[in-house]
Amino acid sequence: MTKQEEISMLKKEKDAVLLAHYYVCPEVQEIADYIGDSYFLSKKAVDMPHKTIVFCGVSFMGESAKLLNPEKTVLMPDAGADCPMAHMVSEETVKRARAQYEDLAVVCYINSTAKIKSWSDVCVTSANAVKIVKNLPNKNILFIPDRNLAHFVAEQVPEKTFIYNEGYCPVHEHMKAEEIKELKNMHPMAKVLVHPECNSEILKLADYIGSTSGIIDFAKNSPDKEFIIGTESGVRYALQKTRQDAEFFFPKTEPICTDMKKVTLDNIIEVLKNGSNEVTGSNQQTDDAAKQTLTRMLELAK
Repeated sequence: MTKQEEISMLKKEKDAVLLAHYYVCPEVQEIADYIGDSYFLSKKAVDMPHKTIVFCGVSFMGESAKLLNPEKTVLMPDAGADCPMAHMVSEETVKRARAQYEDLAVVCYINSTAKIKSWSDVCVTSANAVKIVKNLPNKNILFIPDRNLAHFVAEQVPEKTFIYNEGYCPVHEHMKAEEIKELKNMHPMAKVLVHPECNSEILKLADYIGSTSGIIDFAKNSPDKEFIIGTESGVRYALQKTRQDAEFFFPKTEPICTDMKKVTLDNIIEVLKNGSNEVTGSNQQTDDAAKQTLTRMLELAK
């Protein structure tokens, strides 16, 4: 029996569904029931009838799935797969902003811990952040934890006043503009598609800025045949599957999230067999407050 066949058998036994982020390894995406970005997967988690969700991603994703589905079992293939940016804001930053600014909304990127979500008013993803911030009645926005996404959203919503935090995604923040320029010189007809978590020097070079799913959709619907991609390299699998006639070029220093790559077929089998690495949540007060931000996100993003 292959590993893929064993996973299929265990899923039926455990009434489990596999949700995978675009950044995990290709062999994991290949056997997943649903592949997507944070927004798509957060919606899917709510819609799933299965008793068990195996979340092939990092810890904040499993936490979000559990918050939205407290009655279900949520398993993480690797308990140590985390997101550095998910921790990059202090409660003091939030309290200080609430004391200083009237008519303030604390807008929390979904790439954050449940505790950070609990300090916030609404959650957003890179796919829906602009829409939700526009729909908020508040004039002042504290956007946490990612500064790059915050600046991108602020440019789209100039009528709001933004207060910035200094969090960032190491993979996108440390991408080198010189390597994108080098690719552009080599492939002058290629469109540059980048994620808004990238630093400002990268965003200036882009033909399109959007979420991971947005990048895939742009490539799918574009008549162009060459694309330079400024996001985590795991998206290559979905891009090549979507556009077999196109070429995709990534920076020389390949952008890799080592935490996402911790998810393997072997540890998926392990958690399906043993029910290990279950997401249990925090205390009730924190979980209720965090869930409210996610529920409000799903409502405002409709």
